[in-house]
Amino acid sequence: MVCGLLYPKGEPEWRARARDGLVGAFGAVERESASFAFCYTDYYSDISPELLRCFFSFAGLCHPRLVRWKRAAIALESESRAGRPGRARRINVDPGYLDGARLVLASTKDNAQRVYMADGIFAEVTLCRRKSGWESFSYTFPDFASGIYDAFLETIRQDWRRDIRATGA
Repeated sequence: MVCGLLYPKGEPEWRARARDGLVGAFGAVERESASFAFCYTDYYSDISPELLRCFFSFAGLCHPRLVRWKRAAIALESESRAGRPGRARRINVDPGYLDGARLVLASTKDNAQRVYMADGIFAEVTLCRRKSGWESFSYTFPDFASGIYDAFLETIRQDWRRDIRATGA
């Protein structure tokens, strides 16, 4: 499992709070990325005008539970609204999974490339892994399409491969 997190630049306590919440919801963090400047859209300006994105991957293999994961992410986002004028959230959490062939993210927003799962949650193959590396699609979010996260995602993919080999699958 992997989670992307958007949080306000200059407020690292939100990264730490989100990490603690994610550990409580999903278990031990195996890897944590550096923070990347997020300047690809103003869609998340309700969080902050300047944002950072980071990723967390979680230890072990698991069956994808996108609906449950996204519901837990929404709960963490809701907790970040407490005490805020206008009740704007302070974080955005995007759970998903990465395997040998793809990065799949959960969303509450429907679109042509998204498949309905249940309870208002959709799944999207955001990136695919080919021989040459990670490849995007015409609909892939610009930050993912830029390749800035590819090295970290490849590390998570190698963890997945290691875990698959260890199970004999």
